[in-house]
Amino acid sequence: MLRIGLVMLQGARHVHMSALQRAADECSIEISLHELRMASDLVEADPHALVLPGGESTTMRLTGNHETSGLLPAVFGWIRSDYSRPVLGTCAGAILLSDPQDGGAPLIPASIDRNAYGSQSDSFQDEVYSEMLGRKFPGVFIRAPRFDSIDDSALIAATHEKEVVGIRHGNRLALTFHPELSTDTGFHRWLIEVTAEVSG
Repeated sequence: MLRIGLVMLQGARHVHMSALQRAADECSIEISLHELRMASDLVEADPHALVLPGGESTTMRLTGNHETSGLLPAVFGWIRSDYSRPVLGTCAGAILLSDPQDGGAPLIPASIDRNAYGSQSDSFQDEVYSEMLGRKFPGVFIRAPRFDSIDDSALIAATHEKEVVGIRHGNRLALTFHPELSTDTGFHRWLIEVTAEVSG
């Protein structure tokens, strides 16, 4: 059974859990979901993959770096310790991957501009094209960030009107939109399937 950890600092965490379970059912792979709030939760869960959901990145940093949690330093260390480990970061999760602010290197080779699309009232839904999935995907953008520079080593995972809104580097996937808020489980299926491959 695959163990998938969810960084439970803020944001649409439980929607990700529902999307992951639907995706697992669709591809007939057994998973167990583990809610991570403290560094000790990460150690206890010993996950095969991680999800960093959306939310408010500043709040997530304050909570996750607080001494009572220590989760973010543990998560960043977990990701850096093995390049093959699958990670999905959405919206604020993509911000944390591109700008961990822990003195270490970025976890994906891109820089990002948080809230670049504007305020909550500027949120929107529109179709994106996923080069990774090879098809269209319903994109939900809520106070979304924008990639402002992307290294050539990154693969384009999704675009919206020719703008890159998702990148993949190894088994790390960063999306500036919220795939969990659609009924399409394509990106969550990818996470589960690539985790199954890596975990043997």
